[in-house]
Amino acid sequence: MAAHLARRPFATRWNDNDQYGHVNNTVYYAAMDTAVNAFMIAEGGLDPQGEAIALCAASSCEFHASASFPEPLEVGIGVERAGRTSITWALEILRPGDDAPIATGRFVHVFVDAATRRPTPIPASIRAALGSAAAPAEQPAARPAED
Repeated sequence: MAAHLARRPFATRWNDNDQYGHVNNTVYYAAMDTAVNAFMIAEGGLDPQGEAIALCAASSCEFHASASFPEPLEVGIGVERAGRTSITWALEILRPGDDAPIATGRFVHVFVDAATRRPTPIPASIRAALGSAAAPAEQPAARPAED
């Protein structure tokens, strides 16, 4: 994965463990969703009651290892793609100080007008928080016309 924009702590809880003795898969989704929204609020100035809000249009997670309470974990936040109205987040669940993810995830947030629920451009403050990750992908150079 590309460099993380941030790593947010994720404290496991007693009730996160399932009957198999590890953190249940649903907890990873909640941790990633919370980390991304906390990042957008803290770093990008997102106002959940503002005119533009971010709705999750898709999400996925792949599991590589297990964790159990009381392990502290972190969510690594990166950007796979930033379009005009949506961000595809590249996410990792990690142990503190370790770069090998125990889970990798992907969330797609579409920015919409809070009143109409129609897509709207990513707010400038959030795009700024993404830094160079928000830059459009480079297009290949045009080939010269052949005679």
